Amino acid sequence: MGAQKSIHAGKAKIDVNVDFTHKLCAASMLPSLRSTGSPFSLIIGSLGIKHPNLFGGSEKLDVSWDKGLYDSNVIIAYRRPRPEWLSQKCFVIQHSVSPEIGVHGTPIDNFSRSGSGGVNLSRISFGLNRSEPATSDWSSTTSIKFEHVRIVNDDGRSITRDIDGFPLTRSGNPHDNMVVLKQESQYAKANDHSFYRFRMQIEQGIPILSKWLIFNKFKFIATKGVKLGPAFLLAR
Repeated sequence: MGAQKSIHAGKAKIDVNVDFTHKLCAASMLPSLRSTGSPFSLIIGSLGIKHPNLFGGSEKLDVSWDKGLYDSNVIIAYRRPRPEWLSQKCFVIQHSVSPEIGVHGTPIDNFSRSGSGGVNLSRISFGLNRSEPATSDWSSTTSIKFEHVRIVNDDGRSITRDIDGFPLTRSGNPHDNMVVLKQESQYAKANDHSFYRFRMQIEQGIPILSKWLIFNKFKFIATKGVKLGPAFLLAR
């Protein structure tokens, strides 16, 4: 049971998608998971708002909100127009809440009945994405953002320790902060019979303050596709 609707308000476009099906099915199969909260908790869906000319200078505003059973994600992106031969910049604000299965139990007074035992990861970030002008085969994106992370229960209250009393954050505070620098490059080539793509991603946590998180991540993905009749065979 759901509904989809697109609304045009001036130059802005609003897309709404609401679905009650999954929540109602879960409640009927697992009566113990029925929520006694507001009817808002039954809603699963998404909301999207796009404005192509926010201040009259072709500035683009994109707002998206996705809500699941126990997770949600809000993204606000603002772009100013620039010539195609220059790098494109985008300012992004994001807030997400998702179940955290890496925490093994919580104190009894923080227990609730979500899929992760009441342990959720809440992230708030804001930063700048910069995309270099794409060539015929290469594309490159660099981003830097500040991120505020904390562990919360289903009521939104902070959880600082697990069931054994160990702290859940590196700093020992109810939250951890970090500045994340990310570089991603991609090379792709395709023809009528096959394609291949190489993607490299480097991510680094910059410890501006002593208690901020520091880390390094490296990811490399190679993908090749071969056309077999009307279908493609993919390999990674």
